[in-house]
Amino acid sequence: MEDWVERAMARMPNVPALFGWLGLNRRGEWLIQGEVIRHRRIVDTIARNYGVDEHGRWFFQNGPQRGYITLEYAPLIARVQTDDRLVTHTGQPIDKARALYLDEDSNAVLDSDAGAVLIQGADLAWVLEHLRADGSDAEVEEAALAEAMEAAPGSRTGLELVFAGERLPVHRCDRADMGETLGFVAEPAPREGENSN
Repeated sequence: MEDWVERAMARMPNVPALFGWLGLNRRGEWLIQGEVIRHRRIVDTIARNYGVDEHGRWFFQNGPQRGYITLEYAPLIARVQTDDRLVTHTGQPIDKARALYLDEDSNAVLDSDAGAVLIQGADLAWVLEHLRADGSDAEVEEAALAEAMEAAPGSRTGLELVFAGERLPVHRCDRADMGETLGFVAEPAPREGENSN
């Protein structure tokens, strides 16, 4: 969080939180009441002051007021850079991850140190280039990928993702279970006794 945000929170610690106003779509665009926010300074301010609470609810800390974010898919959206690195929509490089999760629609989500990272649809070719069959150095054949997609939800597939010098396990996970599996809340709501608007 930026210094001005920390100071505002210290001056006014009990400002009610907002729910249902802000969102993040699967392209990494911030939304206010369903409309894409296009003003560059506002977009950058949200990105610098974006965080997660102890319950897995992601938010924008706007001075003393916290605005919880409704997630179309995941809290972080990654794009592949020209140097083959992954960078989130907030500008954060992804350097470490524990696993990759594939949903029933072939969406790919990294379980990273920063949080759950949806790899943007246009960059799914990057995922395919980095998948390997367990113990193999050859690119994954179509049959192995199809078999992985047919694996039971919640199971480890026979694939690995080569990422940041490591081979990460690849799991199948239905989209409906992704938040619970990776510890985020897609549609945050006030908790009992919480001060909110």
